[in-house]
Amino acid sequence: MSGLTYGIYAAGRVAGTAGPPDDRAAIDDLVGGLSGGRPFVVREYLHFLGTPADPEKARALAPERRLRELTMPDEWYTTGDRRLDLVLCYLPDQRDLDGWLAFVERAVHRYGAVARFLQITLEPNFPLPWIDGSSPGVLDALTAGTRHARRLLDAAGHRDVRIGFSVAEPPEFLGGDDAFWAHLEALAPADFAAHVDYVGLGLYPDAFSPVPEPALAGLTEHALRHLREHRMPRAHLGPEVPLHVAENGTPTGPGRTPADQAARLDIMIRTVAACAARLNVTHYELFGLRDADSGRDEPTARLGLTTSDYRPKPAYDVYRRLIAQS
Repeated sequence: MSGLTYGIYAAGRVAGTAGPPDDRAAIDDLVGGLSGGRPFVVREYLHFLGTPADPEKARALAPERRLRELTMPDEWYTTGDRRLDLVLCYLPDQRDLDGWLAFVERAVHRYGAVARFLQITLEPNFPLPWIDGSSPGVLDALTAGTRHARRLLDAAGHRDVRIGFSVAEPPEFLGGDDAFWAHLEALAPADFAAHVDYVGLGLYPDAFSPVPEPALAGLTEHALRHLREHRMPRAHLGPEVPLHVAENGTPTGPGRTPADQAARLDIMIRTVAACAARLNVTHYELFGLRDADSGRDEPTARLGLTTSDYRPKPAYDVYRRLIAQS
């Protein structure tokens, strides 16, 4: 295995889906079992919903509460060689750039000393429900938000915080994302690319539609290569800019046994590791630690390494062993 740094989304909510409350003791125990004292990234999400906020999203995502406190206490993210990867999501119903920049400032003020990575927007390249690409003004939110975050972090002395953004794959999904990359291509490097430290990839080749297991390795490598070789150069982001697999997962559920999940994750993670040196992939983060709700059948509810009450599936031990071998 390569020298990737591994990590996970450790909370339980996925968009509007949530089962039992997060259990801090269980999270601490399970994350510790995965990391084994190695450097380990923990992913968290904060959401800007605009003013007024959509009531359904506000009830589900609790943005004000999350600005006060994440899943675990602040000190947990900075001990045991853990590293916080904090995602700032842009989800207003109407364009609100001023409100967004104020939100970025609040987030940096609150968590700038805790975070090691700050992701500006979540998958702005596709208009998916509950994902930033569906929000009016998302391209300006990405570019202006990145510049603003850089100024704020530098001014506060948090120059070690890496700033990036993530995109969804595959490129053919929903008819492609050429308009997104054309927008970034038209920008002068000083206006955007110069402020980007890494690019994240949301990698779900088989999560939402059936894919034969033998095809998984090829689909995984294709997504990484296409982003590195064809998309990032258009945005003036060269081979020196690292790639992070910001999210990767495959669910259990109807027709998807726990053993299938374990085998498929093993294939995808080993493929990422095999490509890491050649494509400058430095981080891999799995989505996620536990199911959002094991009682529901939709894929987003059952992506976890454990059930929603923290009973490990076979995939938990697979991921733990792969990390130990790295």
